[in-house]
Amino acid sequence: MYSIAQIVENIVKHKPYLSESMTAGIINISALARRIQPEVEKALMKPVNAGAIVMALNRLVPYFQVREQTQLNKLLNNLGDIILRGNLCDYTFKNSASLLDKHARVLNEISKEDEGFYTMVRGVFETNLVVSDNMEEMIDACFKDELCLFKQNELSSVTLKLPKGNILQPGFYYSIMKELSWEGINLIEVISSTNEFTVVVSNALIDKTFVVLKNIGRK
Repeated sequence: MYSIAQIVENIVKHKPYLSESMTAGIINISALARRIQPEVEKALMKPVNAGAIVMALNRLVPYFQVREQTQLNKLLNNLGDIILRGNLCDYTFKNSASLLDKHARVLNEISKEDEGFYTMVRGVFETNLVVSDNMEEMIDACFKDELCLFKQNELSSVTLKLPKGNILQPGFYYSIMKELSWEGINLIEVISSTNEFTVVVSNALIDKTFVVLKNIGRK
């Protein structure tokens, strides 16, 4: 049998931004208790006093503060260099038996270039390419027989160098994505490796994206 505190914690954890807003003190706890009261009562299958929910919420705030300030801040304060790239083009192709061969041909062509941007992510059903737009003609010619599901020009990327240990920290990527979402920044693509995190956005949003990511570790 679940307790009121367990039900309340589960509700808060599954509502975007709620824990952060509680930690910042910008939510009326009594009003929140009344709002989630029907959900708590449904889970427990009995009436629940709003005061008990308020107590459960107030007990959660220190927990969220410790989690936010202690576990994540050290990593977020040690984000490395930020690298900007402009003039990018994004492709999505349906996977096929011939797609990897064409990818290999392109890699062979661009191996002599030092400054070109080329990333490939192969999913279960489709493959994504993000490339410098000076490769667009070559990509169009090389993949002309493949089914292109999506193509967009006039894109830019921001790459963050991540501190060691980021993969062991729950909520690390969420903290970054949350800041971008709060600012209304729409991500075209997200590309990640062990110690790098890249977001691709429209050219119109590149300055705003850079400022958000630059300031993450300073809060």
